[in-house]
Amino acid sequence: MANLVAITFDDEATAFEMRAELVKLQKEYLIVMEDVVVVTRDDKGKVKLHQAMNLTAAGAASGGFWGLLLGMVFMSPLLGWAVGAGAGALSGKLTDIGIDDNFMKELGSSLEPGGSALFVLVKESTPDKVLERLQGFKGKVLKTSLTHEEEEKLQEALNG
Repeated sequence: MANLVAITFDDEATAFEMRAELVKLQKEYLIVMEDVVVVTRDDKGKVKLHQAMNLTAAGAASGGFWGLLLGMVFMSPLLGWAVGAGAGALSGKLTDIGIDDNFMKELGSSLEPGGSALFVLVKESTPDKVLERLQGFKGKVLKTSLTHEEEEKLQEALNG
């Protein structure tokens, strides 16, 4: 079972820095993330989700490839590519994997203007090594599905 962790920051840069550090940890096999998203709220109050993977673009690329391949079979590769890319982009846009976008937008609306939040869906981790690397990010735990004890350890690590 995956655990959800949402951490807020006073600025936007820190959330992106922490996401980069988590990606490094994943490359070192210290954490396995199902999803990681930075949520920002601008000075006008607009909430924006910064997904790690653009599903619309990925769907368009995949659909374009398969459309081109089928189009070559039916002697119309350009038409096949266009139809495939359009269908792939639409399916990518409608697909939502990981953390629910509406949930993140709802919590993101509670952020101070200019603030940010990092939402992480953790499948597996080596907690002691991960917490050691996250020390000093100065975030505040907003919401988790961790136990109270694990949540306190995370907050202590963030406080440095």
